Amino acid sequence: MQTAVSTIPQLVDQAARHYPDALFLEEGRTRISFGEFAHQVRAVVGSLMALDIRPGDRVAVWAPNISEWVIAAIGAQCAGAVLVTLNTRYKGSEAAYILQQSRARLLFCIGEFLGCDYPAQLQGESLPALEHRVVLRASSEANTQANSTQTWEHFLELGTGISAATIQQRMDSVSETHLSDILFTSGTTGHPKGVMTRHEQNLRAFTHFADIVGLQTGDRYLVINPFFHSFGYKAGILVCLLKGVTLLPHAVFNTEAILQRISDDRISVLPGPPTLFQSLLAHPQLEQFDLSSLRRATTGAAVIPVEMIRQMKSRLGFETVITAYGLTESCGLVTACRQGDSAETIATTSGRAIPDVEVRCVDPHNQEVPRGEPGEIVVRGFNVMQGYFENEQATRDSIDADNWLHTGDIGVMDAAGNLRITDRLKDMFITGGFNCYPAEIEKTIANHPDIIMNAVIGVADERMGEVAKVFAVRKDNSTLTPEQLIAWCREHMANYKVPRQVAFVDSLPMNASGKVLKTELRALS
Repeated sequence: MQTAVSTIPQLVDQAARHYPDALFLEEGRTRISFGEFAHQVRAVVGSLMALDIRPGDRVAVWAPNISEWVIAAIGAQCAGAVLVTLNTRYKGSEAAYILQQSRARLLFCIGEFLGCDYPAQLQGESLPALEHRVVLRASSEANTQANSTQTWEHFLELGTGISAATIQQRMDSVSETHLSDILFTSGTTGHPKGVMTRHEQNLRAFTHFADIVGLQTGDRYLVINPFFHSFGYKAGILVCLLKGVTLLPHAVFNTEAILQRISDDRISVLPGPPTLFQSLLAHPQLEQFDLSSLRRATTGAAVIPVEMIRQMKSRLGFETVITAYGLTESCGLVTACRQGDSAETIATTSGRAIPDVEVRCVDPHNQEVPRGEPGEIVVRGFNVMQGYFENEQATRDSIDADNWLHTGDIGVMDAAGNLRITDRLKDMFITGGFNCYPAEIEKTIANHPDIIMNAVIGVADERMGEVAKVFAVRKDNSTLTPEQLIAWCREHMANYKVPRQVAFVDSLPMNASGKVLKTELRALS
């Protein structure tokens, strides 16, 4: 039995001791053992120290699921820095906002991804705190032209003069109460807020997760969920380090490519949103792939047909399918089903509270509602965030005087404590596993020269769960078409936020105080 670790540096060292020669990271031709990973992490710590990155400084990563993401991010945390993750779908201005708010001093950034030059997107953005940019897989000299920009390879050479003892001393100085990460999540204001969590609470939550799912040393874990999200980073990278599991990053979603990887790479663990498993089950050549290695699956708190759970077991071959619920403000985990739960429980609920966490459904007066009745989901326990970064008012609005985190989600709890998510107090909806916040989308669309006002709602979509629909009021004499507005949105916001439907209207329904009545808009859809 392993002793519990309370910091990520301790976790890296423990994994290297227990599984020194076992394979930790496998990507393309890259093969990194747990022992070698610890060595590479120390190289990152040394280089960050050479650049005078100090404990508590923010270090950001803006890259897809590649091995360097893991080495850079965990290395930053082992140096005592606070990890800030950036969504790869962000446009330059969206990424710049997070960098400005967090005052990140260093950015690890992919050179090119899906035909997009990421460093170039930040040109012209005001980033006074950002002193260093390290380009991963630099594709051209253009990626590293600026004085403060260097390649990953050059960055790793910077720390060669820092002694092993000095590096170890820095790693040992990281405590369980230090912040490990700030993950930015949007709210109804349209401004992303930085959620602060600590080393110990993340490791504790995802030790529970790993135990519930039944992960074992030697499992092969395909991580399609983006590393910038807690599902990919915490339920992926940290869990693999905790249990001696091989991590196989996957950068671009493609159903056939994933089926081929399961077959070729003998994948045993596969997490993902329900849309992932629906896509696999719907593939016309599904039966031609060898899926016999699959053992364990985890999926999120979206609505799932009971039949899909049954088919995940009968057609995809999973022994264990677990649904779970969490939010960034709870380290990404609140409840989970357990092995042995019925297909109906797994499909229709998000399971029960993880150990040492309390969950209730409450009325507007903060009183618990009877089982079987809907109420706002509130959470109390070790997994609740430390607060929003430099935003005390928003923190007080979310965590009450009795330390209950108010999630803004509405749920129903059954007699056994299983939680069913039914609605949201906020307008947020989920597109293919990504949270979409109407206020944020509306704010961007309001900048279009032909748009007077607009309102966004989520509408049902068979493949993506929900997608954005915008109701927009055009200026007089405007000839703007729905197709043109959608094309404009694609240039100004991440793809998952882009409205798939546009309805031009003469006016928006409003109440006496001028608030748009989205219930009426939903009735029109």
